Amino acid sequence: MIAFREIDDADPSLAFSPLVRGIAKTSAWIGEHGGIPLTPSKAFKRIFVHWAAAEFDWPGHTEADLFAVNKVLNEPDFAPLMVLHDLMIAMKLGRHYKGEFRLTKAGQALVGHPGRIFGTVVPFFLFRLNHASMSRFDDAPILGNWDVFLNVLNVETEDGATGADLRRVFYGEPEVGFDTMMSSLYVQVLRPLCWAGLLEKQDGASRYRSEDALFVKTPLWRSALVLDTDAEVAPATRH
Repeated sequence: MIAFREIDDADPSLAFSPLVRGIAKTSAWIGEHGGIPLTPSKAFKRIFVHWAAAEFDWPGHTEADLFAVNKVLNEPDFAPLMVLHDLMIAMKLGRHYKGEFRLTKAGQALVGHPGRIFGTVVPFFLFRLNHASMSRFDDAPILGNWDVFLNVLNVETEDGATGADLRRVFYGEPEVGFDTMMSSLYVQVLRPLCWAGLLEKQDGASRYRSEDALFVKTPLWRSALVLDTDAEVAPATRH
């Protein structure tokens, strides 16, 4: 069983979590404006999407990244925002009401408590969402489970590991040509951990080649996770 430590709201390692930051800032917008306006299809309207692109500062999806390929931003143009929207609905932290997205009582209880946001939202995000559905290639769920992934990554990424290194550790040598297994490992395991703030992706020569990127643990990994392989990690780096 994977255990998460309770994180204090003042813990500076929470700053590494784009997901926590996104939910906190979304809640702040709602607190100021009363609700986020929705399109007829119940997506966030552009006024909020543009604001979120600037405020979330989501790695790989910053304001500059998004406007480099779009003149205007709709919610589908900002993939992490779509995930956040769906996640808050699934967890009943927010709901659609009279053309707006508003916080529920459960969502309001998280306002001003980033540690509580992490402890509530991140386990659901990692372990309950079907990350395979977020692939552009209609991938099947990857072989493995989160207990194995986290315990192996705890050791392998201690000093950083490339996507290609991790692919070999979990599944052996890559395929010739487009490596579907590398794509699945990134979309279903590595990217969710980066969005949660537990890993950080440092791009190599191409930001679009996850096999070349270096994946390293953030301070939030050490603050939050209790794993069976902690004994294999150098004692000086463990809490």
